[in-house]
Order: sequence, then C-alpha cells, then structure tokens
Amino acid sequence: MWERFSFYGMRGMLIYFMVTELMLDETVANLQYGAIQAFVYAFTFVGGLFADKILGFRRSLFWGGILMIIGSMVMAADPHRFLFAGIGFIIIGTGFFKPNISTIVGNLYKEGDHRIDAGFSLFYAGVNLGALLGGYLCVAIGKGELFASFIPEALHWNVAFGLAAVVMIISLLTFTQTQKSLGNIGVSPLLDIPKKKRQLMEYATFAGSLLAIPLVIMMVSKTEYTDRFMYVIGPATLVYIVYEMRNYSWAENKKLIAAIIFMFLSIFFWAFFEQSGGSLSLFAAFHLDSNLAGMHLDPNGVNNSANSLFVISFASVLGMLWLWMSKKKMEPNTVVKFGLAFLFLGIGFYIFYYTRFFSNAEGVSSLNVFTTGWLVITFGELCLSPIGMSTMTKLSPKKLQAVVMGMWFLASAYGQYFAGLFGAGIASASQDMQSYDKMLTYTEGFKQLGFYSLIIGLVVVVISPFIRKLMGAVK
Repeated sequence: MWERFSFYGMRGMLIYFMVTELMLDETVANLQYGAIQAFVYAFTFVGGLFADKILGFRRSLFWGGILMIIGSMVMAADPHRFLFAGIGFIIIGTGFFKPNISTIVGNLYKEGDHRIDAGFSLFYAGVNLGALLGGYLCVAIGKGELFASFIPEALHWNVAFGLAAVVMIISLLTFTQTQKSLGNIGVSPLLDIPKKKRQLMEYATFAGSLLAIPLVIMMVSKTEYTDRFMYVIGPATLVYIVYEMRNYSWAENKKLIAAIIFMFLSIFFWAFFEQSGGSLSLFAAFHLDSNLAGMHLDPNGVNNSANSLFVISFASVLGMLWLWMSKKKMEPNTVVKFGLAFLFLGIGFYIFYYTRFFSNAEGVSSLNVFTTGWLVITFGELCLSPIGMSTMTKLSPKKLQAVVMGMWFLASAYGQYFAGLFGAGIASASQDMQSYDKMLTYTEGFKQLGFYSLIIGLVVVVISPFIRKLMGAVK
C-alpha cells in the first residue's frame, strides 16, 4: 500500500510538473514520462532475477525500499534541480521491490488453491488504497489545491515529493514487523552455500545496483537512450527465457509459452491504460472542470486516483464473484477475462471521447463524465492485472517465478513506453491549437484507442481455445 502511495504520487505529478515547472513541451514531456515509466517497470525483471538467484524476495524488497526512500528525499530537497537524480534511485529501488512483493503473495497459496485469484484481487485492493491516497494527495499538494494555508508556496512541490519518503519508511517498518509470519517464504536461495560466499554475492549485488544509478539517470534524461534500451531488453529477455526452457518438460514449456502470450497482450492494454499519467493527465489539467458530484476536487487528482477508488470498491466484490462462479462451474477462463479487459477498456475510452459533447466554448468539459470512463475501465483492469499476476505464478515453474513475474512487469514497461509514444502523438497533433480545438484533437485520439481496444478484445476471445490448450490444467 505504502509503496504504491509513493509510486502513484510521483506518477501523478510527473508530466504536470515537467510541463508547468520545468517548462517542457507537451510532446517532449509525454516521451519523457513514457521513458521514466518504462525504466521503472523494465528493472523489475532485473530485480526479480537477482531475487531468484541471490538475495531472495525479502532482502530484495527491503533493499528496494531503502533506495526508493533515498530517491524521494533527493527529489524533495530540490525537485527542479534533482528530479532525474531522484528518479534514478526510485527506478532501481522499484525494480527490487515490486516483482518480489507480488511473488511473495503468490507463494502464500498452495498449488491448485482456487482462492488465489480472489487473494490477488484483495491484494490489489490494498495496493490501490495507497494509490488512491498518494495519487490525489501528492499532485493536489504540489499544485497548491490542498493544505495551501499550512505549506509555504515555495515548498509545495518539495512537500509533495517528500511525502513518498515518509510513507516508504512506514512501509519498511511494517514489513520488518510482519515478515516473521511468512515462514520460509522469500528467504535467500543461497542458504546451502558458505556464509562468506553468500555475503560476497549479496554485497556485490548491492554495489552493482548503486553503480547502475548514474547510468539509469543518463538514459532516462535522454529519451533516445530509452529507445535503444527497449530495442535490446525485450529480445534479450526472450532469449534468456528460451535458454531456461531447456531445463523443463514440454508440458511446462507450453505453460511458459502461454505466459508469454499473456505478457504480449498486456503490452497493448497498458499502452492504452497508461495514458492516465500522460495525455489524460494533461487533458484533466486543461480541459476538465473541478466539479465531481457537487464536490470541488482537483481534476488531476481525480484522474490519478479515481481508478484506485473504484478498484478498492469493486475488487473484493469481483473476487467473490469469481469464487461464486467457480463453485457453479461458470467462471470465465483467464483468456476470456483478458478479452473482457480490453472490451471494458475500449468502452471507457469511448466515454473519454464523448466528453467533447459536454464541453463549453473554452474546451473545458465535465469531470463527472470523465470519471465515469474510469469506472468502466476499472472493471477491465480488474479482469487483467490481478488475474495476470496470479496467472504468472500458476504458469511458471517455482524456480522461475520471480523471473516470470519480472517479465510480466517488463511487458508493462513496453506498455508504458508505447503509452509515451501515443501520448506524444496526440500532443504533437494538438500543438499550437486553441483550447477548444486542442480538446477535440485529444478526444479524437481517445476514440482511436477505444476502437483498437475493442478489436483486440474480440480477437482474444476468438483465440481463447488455442491459448487454453497451452495452459493445460491451469484455469
């Protein structure tokens, strides 16, 4: 929960801060946002790999949290000067933290336990409680929409970025007090080798991750390096997993192939969904009013947190629905759930498109209609993201679980990367336009993304029997 507070708080501030404080062009800001988000998720594969082979899930999680705290403190000191330096620490830290907490949740359930999908949905609700709080509070404080009478104007952004460090300290303290209930889950995989050798490998991992930070800062600050990185990391990862597949049976390899197909589909989902931090964030800032159901709320904060509120409200309900349908032998299989995710996503983007019909002459539209789009999209996310994490643990051999979970997040990295490109395309098309025409261009882009989502959803449902065969007994 606290890690997501930190992450969504930063995500919600990024593109608005870059456009209004660093004075970046909207097209450049979208590309920069996509690059940062891509690296955040790409390094989850690296973190998963080192957790599997050297550190174990628990130590990886703790080390990642420490790096994230340092990164947030660096940004809080002077976000205008040290934004990218802080982001470098956060990228590496999230890489160690994010995949391993999800893998620990998967290991709480025995193989074949039908409660695992519902368990991940509940976990996902907890995650989104943090995303809701951080997603609204940070950007609203930074913009001076919240607590402005208590925080000096010159420190609004410092406090907003600094909140992430405070909550991550709470996160690590919570983990140290609760990990004793995990038994042997997440301990070092090297307990059977001499202690000095194990410690040497662990210290080398810590040192290597620190040495990587300046390189990451350089690559993130120049998006052309991101392009080159993304051209290499995906194919290299596929080569690695094919190399690992030689150690497993054909039945196990078919499941891994199914997992890779799910990863490929998720790229498209996140490329559209993650407009939330890019084009949708700018749309909210400049083309939405501040009235939601009669309440005065910051539209950026609503854009960044409404999805999380709806996840909290409906994740457990949907999890119980899956359980009930499972008992009645009516539950749709995982592939069909993925297809439904795209259909909900497409409908949501069509609602974003329809905000144009509620706009005034200045190009400012209804926050109520916009938020309805997020309500629909949330059901799509709940059909894919928690189910996807659950599926990765079920389809992967135990010794590869953290790597496969890292690949799942690496697919998200590609989604983030393409999200930046799509957002940049929309921003570029609307450049130098007046507000009303700009609003029309943005909503036309949302309409196209909605159309593509619906097509992909229908295709996934049609090919579901083929993927089901690859999955074997996994439902």
